Amino acid sequence: MPIVIAAVLFGPIPAGIVAALSDILGATLFPVGPYFPGFTLTAFLIAVVYGLFLYNKKHTMTRIALAIAVTQLLFSFALNTVWISILYSTPIKALFAIRITQTAILIPVQIAVVSVMLKSYGHLLARRAVA
Repeated sequence: MPIVIAAVLFGPIPAGIVAALSDILGATLFPVGPYFPGFTLTAFLIAVVYGLFLYNKKHTMTRIALAIAVTQLLFSFALNTVWISILYSTPIKALFAIRITQTAILIPVQIAVVSVMLKSYGHLLARRAVA
């Protein structure tokens, strides 16, 4: 949600910078494994896509669904799976088989959450972006 808010308020590149810095800070303060810059790149790209779809645009269900589908399928599913395979030397086909279920569940959940958030607070975010 913070990345979506940054994308709505500031646009693609600033949101990407926020996401990348957030990833680096999170990996430094709360390490789960070794730091891997590929995940930072993914975070940046996800935020850029959200910015392209949601910054200074009407927040329609189609636009929200497309933004989430692109970020989940291209970046979270495909690119992060490649990073995990590289980082842990895991066969990529096995990872794809496991991660497709996660992606299939997350897409509708994220669409619902982002839609509700933007419907509830979108007018405040738009007013804040103009100010």
